[in-house]
Amino acid sequence: MQISRVMQILNVAEVAAVAAAEWNGRGDKKAADQAATEAMRNAFNEIDFSGRIVIGEGERDEAPMLFIGEELGKGGEEIDIAVDPLEGTNLCAYNRPNALTTIAIAPKGALLFAPDTYMNKIAAGPACVGKVHIDNTPSENVSAVAQALGKPVGEVNVCILLRDRHQQIIDEVRATGARIRLIDDGDVFGCIATAVPGTGIDLYLGAGGAPEGVLAAAGLKAIGGVFMGRFQFRSDEERARAEKTAEVDLDGVLTMDMLVRTDDAAFIATGVTEGEMLGGVSHDGGSTTTTSIIMSSWDKTVRFVKTIRRGDEGTISF
Repeated sequence: MQISRVMQILNVAEVAAVAAAEWNGRGDKKAADQAATEAMRNAFNEIDFSGRIVIGEGERDEAPMLFIGEELGKGGEEIDIAVDPLEGTNLCAYNRPNALTTIAIAPKGALLFAPDTYMNKIAAGPACVGKVHIDNTPSENVSAVAQALGKPVGEVNVCILLRDRHQQIIDEVRATGARIRLIDDGDVFGCIATAVPGTGIDLYLGAGGAPEGVLAAAGLKAIGGVFMGRFQFRSDEERARAEKTAEVDLDGVLTMDMLVRTDDAAFIATGVTEGEMLGGVSHDGGSTTTTSIIMSSWDKTVRFVKTIRRGDEGTISF
């Protein structure tokens, strides 16, 4: 994926983040999500490419835009697109950390059509490749991470979504003596953060949305981390839909190479609210500033990008 194309997609993420940020702290998660979605769709349609949404806001009858299968752009290079226009709608609505706009892109056919169901997940940074496994117990994985990172178990920080379904995992991790970072929403951030220095997160465990698993896998594949998942269907209807789209073993372990079937993918995220990995959208002197991360598999790079939109009369300050 050439850098010129990636920079076009970066602009899409930034525009969506700015739109969502207008709703920071206003308590209306639906309005925030709609603003991000509309801005993202409009920006995609200005690009000379043939984009196809493989992970988006839902099925055609559930989402008016950025629905699964929607075609975007003015025509050209065929690209699969996975999006979460506002990861952490509640985080934005209540101005909590780590709300993001997220996009993954890859050549057509490379990203898994992940069903709208749960996925059990494990994620960790590059040092833990081959050391952790989704079939291991939480305590076994915590021990493996400690050994891989060369630090005591008591200094390992595990990120887990605060959900009732995770109580057993939480109890077992606490029994090891490891620290836990509980998050309200946003497990794409939780997974990606394991491989980004400075976030303080070493391991991600728990179940979240399967589509978000593909987004996280795209980022971790670029940065060199580890991600594994396994579908957790909530109904026979969910499983039946998955059988039509997900060309994988529905009961098996899903590796990064199964979720992202190319070495030519990119993951882009822009901060909406302040967080450990990215700053939020800010306004100063008539200008608007965003911070983003770009992870590219094709050239094995990670870029942190600060963009200042000066407008007609704004000023630039660093």
